[in-house]
Amino acid sequence: MTDHTSAILKKHEQEMEVRDYECDMADGVNNSVYYNYFEHARHSMLKAGGIDFAELARQRIGLIVARAEIDFKRSLVSGDKFKITTVVRRISKIRFEFSQEIFKLPDLTLIASAKVIGLPIDPSGKPKLTPDLEALILPMLSEVETA
Repeated sequence: MTDHTSAILKKHEQEMEVRDYECDMADGVNNSVYYNYFEHARHSMLKAGGIDFAELARQRIGLIVARAEIDFKRSLVSGDKFKITTVVRRISKIRFEFSQEIFKLPDLTLIASAKVIGLPIDPSGKPKLTPDLEALILPMLSEVETA
């Protein structure tokens, strides 16, 4: 018997270290840099799942961010090591939500959390999810709906 109430959680983890030039005059990581951290982790997750951004660009297919929001809890400083966790779920026919968190290592203090909504676009700039791209994204989803 299958438990239809549970969700399958697939989590990608990316470890990084703060570089000096990412810090502002207050000695902490500049707020705008966190967007880069989250983006790098999303791209790493997609690449691990077989999605090649360079190849998509050659085909003039884009994966774009439609919305991004970050909640800042604490600051990182130069030399801090941290990890970013990413889970993705489908929220509509073509939109996907990436839920991400940054944790300082080794104590796993929550630094920031983000919710990013992304979608694919075709060469004309219209939202479109090709069957090939969908086949690559589906195995990455953190929640699988069952009948």
